[in-house]
Amino acid sequence: MTWTTSQQEQQELFRFLEERFACAQACTECARACAVRASLVDPDGTERQELARRKGIMCAEVCDATCRVLSEENRQDEDGIRVQLEWCRTVCLETAHVFDAYPGAEEAAAACRACARACTTFLGTLR
Repeated sequence: MTWTTSQQEQQELFRFLEERFACAQACTECARACAVRASLVDPDGTERQELARRKGIMCAEVCDATCRVLSEENRQDEDGIRVQLEWCRTVCLETAHVFDAYPGAEEAAAACRACARACTTFLGTLR
């Protein structure tokens, strides 16, 4: 019985680490896509363009911060990680929605949605 419990705990740990890595990787991809997208928007553009630029920058920063949190080894408690993931998920979904209005921003919107899904999946591994 002890071996089974140990094996189950080990599988849960592997799943946790895999999901954590996948989430960090998705955050990195999203940050890159959002930074590129934000750099393509005219800084003197319309109010709508300014919103897209600001959302892209904010999403890149939040994803970068989330990736850093996930890369640290137990320096933050689980509640802190949960809050960071929920914030990242929310910002990514909001940014994807803004990018949906722009032709050529499909890749960045898809990266945002993938990151939000990765955050949701990883949240499921937290107790």
